[in-house]
This record gives sequence, C-alpha cells and structure tokens, in this order.
Amino acid sequence: MPQSEYFYTNAALRLLLIYSLLGVLGMVDISSALQLSPEYPFDYQKTAGGAKTGMGMSYYEISAAGTEDALNPLTVDALLEGAPEPVEYSQPQMLFYSAYTVSQGDTIGEIVRNFGLNQDTLISLNGIKNSRLLRIGQVLRIPNQDGILYTVKDGDTLGSIAEKYRADPQDIQRVNELFSEQVNVGSSIFIPGARLEWTDLQEINGDLFIWPVRGYITSPYGYRSSPFPPGNRQFHTGIDIGSAMGTPIKAAMSGRVSSTGFNDVSGNFVVISHHSGYRTLYAHLSVIRVKSGAYVKTGERIGDVGSTGLSTGPHLHFTVYKNGLTVNPRVLMN
Repeated sequence: MPQSEYFYTNAALRLLLIYSLLGVLGMVDISSALQLSPEYPFDYQKTAGGAKTGMGMSYYEISAAGTEDALNPLTVDALLEGAPEPVEYSQPQMLFYSAYTVSQGDTIGEIVRNFGLNQDTLISLNGIKNSRLLRIGQVLRIPNQDGILYTVKDGDTLGSIAEKYRADPQDIQRVNELFSEQVNVGSSIFIPGARLEWTDLQEINGDLFIWPVRGYITSPYGYRSSPFPPGNRQFHTGIDIGSAMGTPIKAAMSGRVSSTGFNDVSGNFVVISHHSGYRTLYAHLSVIRVKSGAYVKTGERIGDVGSTGLSTGPHLHFTVYKNGLTVNPRVLMN
C-alpha cells in the first residue's frame, strides 16, 4: 500500500475510534458523524453508470437524506437493486464439454436439472432419438451452455443460420472458434441458446400423439403372423388396440381430415393430415363422425370402435405415416 494511502487509512480509523468513544459518552451523535460518502481519501475512479472503483469490485454511491437511512441494510439493498450485469458474464463463451455416465434411474429431465441445462441441449449434442431409451453406462456429453448442434447444408451462410435461430453471428463465431464467416457444408456448428423444433422434441420424448382410444394393444407394429391367411408372415403397418364395440375414437393430434371412406381391408376409415409431414389412419370403425376437409382438435371424437373390413373382432387399427412412410406409433404416444 502506498505510504499516503496508509496514512489516510490509519487516520480515518483513529478518527472513527474517537467518534465512537465520544458517542458512547453521549458527547457526539455518532450517526451524524458517520457519512457514507464517495469522497473517501482513496483513489476512486468513476465508471460507466455512476459506479466507482476502489480496492476491489465496483460500487455505487449511497446518497441518503439521512445517515440512518443510509445505514439501513434494506435501504442499501433497494438503492443497489438493478445494478447492470457486466457484459462478459452474459456473453456465450467458448464451447467445452464434460462427461457424465448414466446411472440406474436417471432420466433426461433429472440430468439436465442437475447441470442447469435444457432438454434440447442434451438431446441435440448426444444425438438422442428416443429419450426413453437411455442406457445404464451410456456416456453423455455435457456442454457448458445451452444450445443445439446444426449440420451446415448447401446454401447456408453464417448469417442465414443465425437468422433462422435468432442468434448473433458473432456469438456463433466465438463459441465455435471460427476465424471467418465461412461455414463448410456437412460440418456441425453449435448454435448458442437455440432450441429444437417443438415437433422434433415431442417426437423424441414420445409425446407427439395421445392414445386414440382406451384399450390395450393386441398386435404391435412390425412383422407378425397374419390371421389372413393364418400363419402367413406379414408386416403390420400399425398397431391394433382392442376395445369394446362403440368406444369413442379420438384424433391423436390436431389436423385436417384428408379422407374418409370404406374399403375391404380397412372397413370404415378416417385419415387425418397433421403438421411436419405426419398423417394418421384410423381403421375398422363402426361409425365415422367427421367429414373430409374438417379440422379436428387433439382428443376430438372422430368415430367409434368397430370390426368392419378385414377384422377378427372389435378394435382400432392405428397407423402413423411420416413423410409417406410408416413409423412405429407406440414410440410417439404419451
């Protein structure tokens, strides 16, 4: 400490001790003697916004009508409320990872809560396609910030990628240590703060569709021994849900009814087109309760369970198409 600063410090402490002793003796009002003033004999420098710096972190001048108010901690907190956060604290930082090994009972929700991240980040960076299929012993990459991985496509620029995800191009450069705005097709870059598409996240979490009818699965998706003719190996394009005759059938997700009708295989059927390339088929209905072109909400009644067409008993055949190809409905149902 410089000699001048040492002198002023000790002088101030001695003066404070004298005032305290006089205050105890009732000779001086200590509260009026103590002034929380910025003009303390150190080399303080003002910073942006009125903050001052001394021997440590910046501080804000406390100017109160009465010293008693200035000495009140509640008043001090109120005066300091709203102090700006330093820019470097909120800027995305260079990306780095730690590793986490999945233990028994772990879920994605619990893991991200423990690391202060969102689900989109963990799912994207680890290429998780089904969040219900975490394996004990699986090693996950845990980043130091939220965001998702993006694979650069033909025609992409740093600016167009940033605009798509409402990100700052400079933040993307900083996080990925890019020395220019050039991005290479096929490369993966981290977009800080970006989120997955809602439908992608719902699909991965198996929450995209509700159960279209109350019942139990009598025949799963995939290859099976067909009842028509018996013993013939056949690929089953959906799932069969057994239920009582006349049980209400509901739209598994909102969308527009693209067709209704009857054929020898499906019997009475309804097809609904949804967003993101999804389409659902409801077959073997006893009654159709919607018309082609109608918009239906999730859970809205579209028909009743029956056994029309090629059927062995009352049930709903439920098929899900994604961009024209069948997918297993069960992994998309909550």
